[in-house]
Amino acid sequence: MFIQYNNLDINFTIGSTRFRTLNIAYEHLHRIIPSHSHGDNSYEIHYVASGRGYITVGEKTYEITPNTLYMAGPHVAHAQISVQGDPMVDYCIYLRLRRTSSGEKKTDDLDRLFTEKTFWIGQDNCQIKNTLELLFRELKEQKTGYTVYVETLLRQLIVQMIRNYQGGKKALHHFKPATPAEAQDFIIEESFLYDYPVLTLEQLAERLGLGCRQTERLMQDIYGKTFLQKKGDARMSAASILLTYSDRSISSIAEELGYSSVEHFSAAFRKYYNKSARQYRKESRDMT
Repeated sequence: MFIQYNNLDINFTIGSTRFRTLNIAYEHLHRIIPSHSHGDNSYEIHYVASGRGYITVGEKTYEITPNTLYMAGPHVAHAQISVQGDPMVDYCIYLRLRRTSSGEKKTDDLDRLFTEKTFWIGQDNCQIKNTLELLFRELKEQKTGYTVYVETLLRQLIVQMIRNYQGGKKALHHFKPATPAEAQDFIIEESFLYDYPVLTLEQLAERLGLGCRQTERLMQDIYGKTFLQKKGDARMSAASILLTYSDRSISSIAEELGYSSVEHFSAAFRKYYNKSARQYRKESRDMT
């Protein structure tokens, strides 16, 4: 079997380097690949999923077994041959690189880490096979967004290749924590998601690093609701779920949702849904 994609314009950038994918191939390798080398800025990644064989690089010979990964960079002469009766199943990605004037920030110099190796061979420890299988599936099926997915998978392949080089070395750059101002929406959503029974305006304001009045204005800007309205929505949503899908008493539901009494809960529920909690439970269960 031989599958090849060599007429596609697939480009992606890592750091200050533009990667252009000129050939993507999958082959049951019955033929001999004679000694050859690639030109300036050209790199070829091979992954052998199954089968056995040998690769010669200059005067050295390396045995290839399933899960062998190797990369040959510019001007590295190499040849490949399968063991008779057990042909290699070989994935091959051919790339040409070009430096750009400006690059992405905080990439751990991944492009440099990739290009500093002109040859590497070893067993894959980063599940490259899964990435390659997804890559060929996307190229075959061409579903919505496949061009973005293919570029993403190729970028992932470069990272996996580098991780194999480095053997678990830690990253140099990390994500910065978001400031309260940058994470305001999430802080509010998380607060009402987890703490809605007991959350106070003062507590939410403290989490946001704002005053109570500023917090109320922010609630209006984001939701068009006051703090108490938003808290009431969360409580009533939880109440409707508990009434429908549990056998808990109305008094225990009221207690869980932070109401001071079952009467307080019942009054709030009737005002919100225009019916009693008991009636709501009966009607919702009749419908399920």
